[in-house]
Amino acid sequence: MRAFLSTALALAIAASVFAAAAPAETPTPKTQGAPKMESKSAHPVATLQTTQGTITFELLPELAPEHVKNFIDLAKSGFYNGTKFHRVIPGFMIQGGDPNTKTADTSKWGMGDGPRHVKAEFSPPEKASHVRGMVSMARASDPNSASCQFFIVQADSKFLDGQYSIFGKVTSGMDVVDKIANAPRDASDKPNQPVTIEKATIKSE
Repeated sequence: MRAFLSTALALAIAASVFAAAAPAETPTPKTQGAPKMESKSAHPVATLQTTQGTITFELLPELAPEHVKNFIDLAKSGFYNGTKFHRVIPGFMIQGGDPNTKTADTSKWGMGDGPRHVKAEFSPPEKASHVRGMVSMARASDPNSASCQFFIVQADSKFLDGQYSIFGKVTSGMDVVDKIANAPRDASDKPNQPVTIEKATIKSE
């Protein structure tokens, strides 16, 4: 099953926000820093060690408890180790977590699933919005099809609110996200040299 940010939704918004068929028209990424967070938190923290640097984000079970549990289970099992960020759109987001990206067959990248699907846990905008640094789950057209693929928002994309389940917030490493998002890519938004998640770890406070 292909997990993706809905193309139909994307076509419904301004072409300058998301033009998958014409990536050259995507807007210039914003350059603001990572969202400011308190240095200590009672939330579990995920760390992605990538070939471009480290991304750390706080998991938010109060928003999406089942998505957080699913991500923690996958990370602790080593599921994400060796996967790649297979879809990158500057001025929008980077997407990864597909087990198919561990293989050389790029035609199947973006179509992989994990061991289970998670029911939608959409947050109302007043609680959480798809702004820079938020981490959310990718899915197919079925709202309850989220499994393992996730995306990190590089630039505010509030049009996704109520459509995808936010489960985390980056606390450090948005400079790494920017590097990944700005990498050269093909017409399908697949980076020419995909960045690999070498290791995903979870620290519970």
